[in-house]
Amino acid sequence: MKKTSTRLADGRELIYYDLRDDTVRDAVDRRPLERTVTTSEIRRDPLLGDSVAIASHRQGRTYHPPADECPLCPSEGDRLSEIPDSSYDVVVFENRFPSLAGDSGRCEVVCFTSDHNASFADLTEEQARLVLEAWTDRTSELSHLPSVEQVFCFENRGAEIGVTLGHPHGQIYAYPFTTPRTALMLRQVAQHKEATGGGNLFDSVLESELAGERVVLESEHWAAFVPYAAHWPYEVHLYPKRRVPDLLGLDEDARSEFPQVYLELLRRFDRIFGEGEPATPYIAAWHQAPFGQLEEFEGVSRDDFALHLELFTIRRTSGKLKFLAGSESGMSVFINDIRPEAAAERLREVASS
Repeated sequence: MKKTSTRLADGRELIYYDLRDDTVRDAVDRRPLERTVTTSEIRRDPLLGDSVAIASHRQGRTYHPPADECPLCPSEGDRLSEIPDSSYDVVVFENRFPSLAGDSGRCEVVCFTSDHNASFADLTEEQARLVLEAWTDRTSELSHLPSVEQVFCFENRGAEIGVTLGHPHGQIYAYPFTTPRTALMLRQVAQHKEATGGGNLFDSVLESELAGERVVLESEHWAAFVPYAAHWPYEVHLYPKRRVPDLLGLDEDARSEFPQVYLELLRRFDRIFGEGEPATPYIAAWHQAPFGQLEEFEGVSRDDFALHLELFTIRRTSGKLKFLAGSESGMSVFINDIRPEAAAERLREVASS
């Protein structure tokens, strides 16, 4: 992998990740851009104790442009985009309309391929491995920023999810706090550790799932399963079998095997609802341990957390979506329309031949 860092016309950082070590990246951003101005701030909710990002400048962000005006495609001739070069393998750049910025963190865009009509599932294993290396590198770099406490790599796929740019891409949010979902996990880890005299909750969950009926696929170094209390109609959790706190902790064996396993999962998701159905909308979310101090979670260290990816769709059946209505949105109590065991069985049925 070759990494080349440059700057866009408005000062934002852009990084090329290339498969070939002899690739030269010297294209200059020729757009007449002024420096971006953001109004992002973090406000603490006194009743719930969580944090909300206020980012009113995002109202003017690019919204469903035609394919020939996609800002994530390479620049070509007089059509100038966010990527100055005429081609790329993987590109990461600072979001022009970030939810988090400055002392409030940082937001980046990850373009998986220059092919506008592709999806992550269409990547080769070599390309998918390069994306993994980009995620890992950005996790390392962002973790050293003084304003960053947790790094979240994720992909939103599909208009139903709220995606406004059709080009295959994901995002990285670097939060200045530990996110509420991670905090809940850490509290459960602390309780389990105390109750079992030092046992690890993630290890216990993985062991239990591998012995059960909700395993979707398993390889030497990775395991994917539908969790016992799945929140979403089709939801899969992907774990490395050797517990590590973040992407940096993965060894070479796990890194080498990841593309094959993950691409198979994504391709199964596209087959859940049968031939002729639109591409399955999904969210793919990497959960990593915070890089900040964990004093509030008594007896818990970063090494007690387990890196894992959660992949889920909001489509519950052909042509129907799972909406977060009264119980989910008002009380944070999910109601799942599909038994996790049935979801796991379906995801095994649609395995590649």
